[in-house]
Amino acid sequence: MDKFRMIFQFLQSNQESFMNGICGIMALASTQIYSAFDFNCPCLPRYNLAYGLGILLVPPFILFLLGFVLNNNVSMLAEEWRRPQGQRGKDPAVLRYMFCSMAQRAMIAPVVWVSVTLLDGKCITCAFCTLVPVETLGNASHSSLSQGDMKRVLARIPCKEIYDGQELIANEVAVRYLRCISQALGWCFLLLMTMLAFLVRSLRPCFTQAAFLKSRYWSHYIDIERKLFDETCTEHARSFAKVCIQQFFEGMSADLVAAHCHLPRKAPEDAGEATEKLLGITDLDTMNMVLKSWHRCKPPLHLHPPALPSGNGWTGEVQPPVHPPVPRREMAAYYSWV
Repeated sequence: MDKFRMIFQFLQSNQESFMNGICGIMALASTQIYSAFDFNCPCLPRYNLAYGLGILLVPPFILFLLGFVLNNNVSMLAEEWRRPQGQRGKDPAVLRYMFCSMAQRAMIAPVVWVSVTLLDGKCITCAFCTLVPVETLGNASHSSLSQGDMKRVLARIPCKEIYDGQELIANEVAVRYLRCISQALGWCFLLLMTMLAFLVRSLRPCFTQAAFLKSRYWSHYIDIERKLFDETCTEHARSFAKVCIQQFFEGMSADLVAAHCHLPRKAPEDAGEATEKLLGITDLDTMNMVLKSWHRCKPPLHLHPPALPSGNGWTGEVQPPVHPPVPRREMAAYYSWV
C-alpha cells in the first residue's frame, strides 16, 4: 500500500504526468472495449449505414467527453472563464492554451478508436456494402433483380451465413474490397493525425514563442494558485474545527466544574497556535464573505516589493530613530606575584 500511495502522490504532484497516464489508460481501454464489443450488423438496407457510422463515430465522441471529465483542469478553466473581472483581467490567450492542452489529451482515445475501427474494416463493410460496384466486381449480366432487391441482397454481405447472392457477387470479393478501402482510410487517418500532432507540438512554439511562453506560464500560475488556495483553506478549516471543538470541551468542563466543584484543567498549549492560524476569521459570516470576495475580486497580479534600506535609513517608510551608541566600559584586572 505504501508503494501505491507514493505513486499516487507523485502523480498528484506532477499534473502533466498524471494526465498523460490517464490518456494512455483511456487509449488502451478503447482498444480493449472494441475487441470485446460484439459487432452485429443488422444486414438491412435502411439500417446498415446508421449502425456502421454510429459504431465508428459515437464511441469516439463519448471518449472525447470522458477525456474532459477526467481532467482536473476543466473546473479550473470554467471558473477562470466565468469569474467576474474584478481587479484581475482575463487573458483569452491563456484560456485558449488551457483548452487546447486539454483537447489534445482528450483526443488520444478517440483517435485510437477510429484508427482501430478503420483498420479492422467491419464498420465500413457494414455501412457501405450496398455501394459495392457489381458491374466491376460481380456479374453485370444478372439483371433479373430490381434495384430494391439488389440492395436487399447486397445489404447481407456482412452476414455471411444468410447471404444468398453468390451468383450476383461473391461474398469474399465484396468483403475484401470494402476492407481494403477501410484499411486505406485507417492508415491515411493515422498519418494525418500524426502529422497534425507533430505540427501542433513542434512548430507552434517556433512561430509564437513569446506568446506560447506567456500562456504556458500563466496557465501554470492559475493551477498552482488554485492548489495553494485549497491547501490554505484546508489548513484554516482544520484550525477552525480544532478551536471550535476545544471551546466546546472547555465549556463542558466548566459546567462539570460548577456541578462537582473540581479544579479546571489547564488549556492545551497548541490552542494559541491554532487560533493564530485563523488569521482573525473566526465566524461563519466572515468566512463566507472571504470566499465570496476571492471569487468576485481576486487580488491583482502586482506584488508590492519590500522596502529596501538606503544609505541613512529605510526607503519608503519612516526612518527608525537613531540612538547614540552606548559607551563601552573597559575593566582591567591587575595580578601581583607577591
